Amino acid sequence: MIGIVGAGAFGTALGVTLARHGNTVRMWDHNAERALRANADRQSAAIANLPLPDRLSVTSDMDDLTDADVVLLCTPAQTLRQVLQDHAMLRRARYLVACCKGIDAETLTGPVGTIASAAPDATPAILTGPSFAADIAKGLPTALALACADETAGEYLQQRLNSATVRLYRISDVTGAELGGALKNVIAIGAGVCIGAGLGDSARAALMTRGFAELSRFAQSQGAEVATLSGLSGFGDLVLTCTSPQSRNYRFGLALGRGEVFGGGTTVEGVKTAQAITRLAKDRGIDMPICAIVAALCSGDIDTETALQTLLARPLKEE
Repeated sequence: MIGIVGAGAFGTALGVTLARHGNTVRMWDHNAERALRANADRQSAAIANLPLPDRLSVTSDMDDLTDADVVLLCTPAQTLRQVLQDHAMLRRARYLVACCKGIDAETLTGPVGTIASAAPDATPAILTGPSFAADIAKGLPTALALACADETAGEYLQQRLNSATVRLYRISDVTGAELGGALKNVIAIGAGVCIGAGLGDSARAALMTRGFAELSRFAQSQGAEVATLSGLSGFGDLVLTCTSPQSRNYRFGLALGRGEVFGGGTTVEGVKTAQAITRLAKDRGIDMPICAIVAALCSGDIDTETALQTLLARPLKEE
């Protein structure tokens, strides 16, 4: 059995896909009433018009996931640590796979680091890359990176979680996978600001390019591999998130650029990550001007016009 913690759009999409592929899947929803309704109606509460396969059940009791040999953690990066602390059963799991992207704003660690700290007896991994829940749920072809430092465990997880429509590529560079997935959200906010403020596609392309340079510079300073950053969990995810209105981070940036209020109730991982990565970069003496500007925009410390002037006034240099 495969367990899934979190019945949001991404957790549901993965659960439905794995169940269609012949796996028995049990998904935990913190809302007991919603879990009961999902089991009775056989319809997803997170993705409209998505029927739940017979092999997928929903529960509000975390202990129902005890028999799962693999548990996918589909909670926001900022709540992952609390979920692991609150549920002792998870800390006894054999394999814990993070399916979120971000940097914990308090501990300044990525999802795999959070798992390793909270559940030291489990084998941690992260599933990341260019993907939208709606596409996965529809059965559209998607490729993701599965990062696990333990190669034997990585091979097992790759075989266990691969499906006909979601193809997994295995890597051992956990640092690169974590940072690629986290930092691309910050750059995506900036890309949305470019379009929302009417700066045009050329400006967005420039920001994406220089943002990727920042992402690579920081991640390599932490030991990430170049191949990881140019792969699915880095460049691939960056392109998707910076160009599609399906991206929450991009839509948040659009609203910022237009001077609009972004709709509540939607997790925008890039906001907290921008703040966390700016702190880390400052402490470690790494130049991250775009991330710093995005953090300042998100906190309301500067406006879009000031942000643009600040970036354009930087000293000229070689690329």
